[in-house]
Amino acid sequence: MSEPIDWLPDGTPYSPRFGDRYHSELGGLDQARHVFLGGCGLPAAWADAPQWRILETGFGFGLNFLAAWAAWKVDPRRPRLLHFVSAEAFPVSADALRQAMPHDPVLRPLAEELVLQFQGLLPGVHRLAFEQGRVLLTLYIGDAQAMLRRQQITADSIYLDGFTPALNPELWSGDTIRALARHCRRGTQLSTWCVARTVRDALSQNGFQVRKVDGVPPKRHNLHAVYDPAWQLRGPRAQAAQAAVPQRCLVLGAGLAGAAAAASLSRRGWQVTVLDAGEAPAAGASALPAGLFCPHVSPDDSLLSRLSRDGVRMVLGQLRTLSRQGLLQEGKDWAATGVLEHGIEAAPRLPRDWQSPGPGTYWSRPASADQLSAAGLPAGAPACWHVQAGWVRPWRLVQAQLALHGVHWQGRAHVARLVRTDTDTTWQALDAAGRPLAEAELVVLALGPATNALLESSLGPEAGWPLQALRGQVSWDRHDDTSLAAMPPFPVNGHGNLVPATPQACEGLPTWVMGSTFERDQTALPPSPEEQAEAHAANGAKLSRLLPRAYAGLRGFFDAPPRPTWSAVRVASPDRLPVVGPVARAPGLWALTGLGSRGLTLSLLCGELLAARLHDEPWPLDARLAAALASERLDRRR
Repeated sequence: MSEPIDWLPDGTPYSPRFGDRYHSELGGLDQARHVFLGGCGLPAAWADAPQWRILETGFGFGLNFLAAWAAWKVDPRRPRLLHFVSAEAFPVSADALRQAMPHDPVLRPLAEELVLQFQGLLPGVHRLAFEQGRVLLTLYIGDAQAMLRRQQITADSIYLDGFTPALNPELWSGDTIRALARHCRRGTQLSTWCVARTVRDALSQNGFQVRKVDGVPPKRHNLHAVYDPAWQLRGPRAQAAQAAVPQRCLVLGAGLAGAAAAASLSRRGWQVTVLDAGEAPAAGASALPAGLFCPHVSPDDSLLSRLSRDGVRMVLGQLRTLSRQGLLQEGKDWAATGVLEHGIEAAPRLPRDWQSPGPGTYWSRPASADQLSAAGLPAGAPACWHVQAGWVRPWRLVQAQLALHGVHWQGRAHVARLVRTDTDTTWQALDAAGRPLAEAELVVLALGPATNALLESSLGPEAGWPLQALRGQVSWDRHDDTSLAAMPPFPVNGHGNLVPATPQACEGLPTWVMGSTFERDQTALPPSPEEQAEAHAANGAKLSRLLPRAYAGLRGFFDAPPRPTWSAVRVASPDRLPVVGPVARAPGLWALTGLGSRGLTLSLLCGELLAARLHDEPWPLDARLAAALASERLDRRR
């Protein structure tokens, strides 16, 4: 459940849990602008910086974030990226956030954008993106101490905020201050309205130089501190992580992985050239006629479940952004329809506390009788409804991302080998005849099943990773009136998946897509006629169990002489999780691969993770999830 809120007569929100008001008697806006933004020397301190990272304790109703965003928006010398990271143990509901919106004409439209995304905040890390991905809000939902100890961030400014120490002592304790200090560089500025002796002492003991400054009414004094410990720092904090400086980048591969990497890096100022052997972008597995993005569920809310939700949130945000930019068309290229998951034999198992209204039911909930009926399934069929899910044409998503500023696509460019130049600062991409195709300071491998061949030709036979090729075949065709009438009004997954109807560019009835097969270590394309017939039979058998009514409507297709399948080869890691990170012993060479069958759900998240690791940014997901995707794990396995 979201945090309960009472409202004082003047409209100020009040916390029954802590017995205190969220804002001061004179309102919170002056405090946001002067105590925190101005107290940390902003916006002057971030002038001309490539990025700025603000870390806050206590998100509350988001006034501090809105004030920082508004200041960034009008500043001609603003950083390219503004990161705002906030820990909040007890998030309020979107409805409460809407009710408490500031009346300020500058902040109100920003608050309205925030409310639209302020949903489904289960414990963990949530990335919300604004301003086409240039203002990034990362929410740590959970106990501040625990979240700060676990996550990876270097802060340029710290807002120490929350209910008064008398009512919420843990937030102001020495342990919390120590956790904050772990995320500071020398020179990180901290500001707070609290001047309690215990807080000042804790800051001083953990390396901050502290002083009182004039307060913002009704406070007589505020506190300002700079992280500058008298002792020599040791270990990882001895020197700040070296963030990459945007220069030239080659992305090899123009599928979902390559397009995601290119888009994320271009937003950070890289000049990205995408090299691909195909005649057009998305010539491989990303040319799928249509596919699903959908969360995974499990009773223990497993790593994959949390990872998939992070991915779906990012996919929906990016699809909407690209649509606003005119690069995609909702309803034609994608749709957030929701997805029914039919468990065939047993219902998908949701975490127990998702049965009642709350952040879990924003994502997935038991299927309703009306949804089962619409799919032609009997009442009580084992199923759940994924609210935040839908379908998309992968190749259109790829095209839209490659159309962003700073990205250049170059086709018919088959890279046979990578070599270091004489200066040893750049990589050069060579074709099969040894002719140079392009060079850059950074290269990202997003080649799917061709990843190992390039690693081995460039770095030696021992450089390959334990990746497995997976050929997949889908059945698809244009509807006739009979088959269209048998379709559910939304996609269904569980035993294979069905995208029931996607509109066509030309006039006529829409198409359906059913699949896919999983053929391990099979790479031949196109499959033989016999293999295609087997694939159709397998897809038809899956559909007959998944949706008997839809199968009956398509019986003519599966009973007819076999028609060509759509087929492609994907690649998966041994643990079936994506691979994101640097290639060992090859400076400037990174990889984004191993997306398997979850490319639509996870590619954008992986692109942001790659960029965050390169630039010493706050990560877009929990550190434990990020570690599970790190390329370094394959080097250890090898």
